[in-house]
Amino acid sequence: MTPEQVQQLISSRMPDARVSVTGGDGKFEATVISAEFEGLNPVKRHQRVYATVGNEIASGAIHALSIKPFTPAQWEASNG
Repeated sequence: MTPEQVQQLISSRMPDARVSVTGGDGKFEATVISAEFEGLNPVKRHQRVYATVGNEIASGAIHALSIKPFTPAQWEASNG
């Protein structure tokens, strides 16, 4: 899979999210900014993103996925 394909998978299943994916060779890093993360602890945020690519992880198309989940406010505070 390419980073663009991983980005499309996450975006299609989290339509309100801004998603950026880097990497290759089955190992990817995703930055996901979504209001869905409001009130969720870090584990729940990661689970939400992993759920969007579970089939691809199970099939081996994605070997490793590092996730950086942010709410829009957190993203603005750290990158604004």
